[in-house]
Amino acid sequence: MTDDYSPERALQESVASLAPILQPGTFVYCSMLHNADSGDAMAVARAFFIEDQGVSLIIPRTEAVRLGLIFDLTLRQITLFANIPPDVIGVTRAVLRTLEKREIPANVVSAAHSDHIFVPARRADEAVEALRSLQKRASDKLV
Repeated sequence: MTDDYSPERALQESVASLAPILQPGTFVYCSMLHNADSGDAMAVARAFFIEDQGVSLIIPRTEAVRLGLIFDLTLRQITLFANIPPDVIGVTRAVLRTLEKREIPANVVSAAHSDHIFVPARRADEAVEALRSLQKRASDKLV
């Protein structure tokens, strides 16, 4: 960040630092009861959340098939590597708006080091291109 800090500049610098990387593999969202049977699925899940209704999982598609889990949509994971200070507001909104303009559905999972965007597999390359364009536009505005 520069000495001439403003929330707008901080947002612009953060978006300019985005480095979207398409991760290998395909993933699916599944849900199941949280019981003894869920342990195998949770062990291979990319992420899971224990809800009142059961366990929601993001799991490699191959593992979902192997475990006999039901799913609808096959997804790809885009990891957003970036230098984003914790007090910057609007980066996720900028990312989602960019994808929304292209009518690309997206689900965000935030973790300690990066945000991860799950998009339909058939639209993954287009989503990465859109995010790289967003990053370039932000970067160009800083010059």
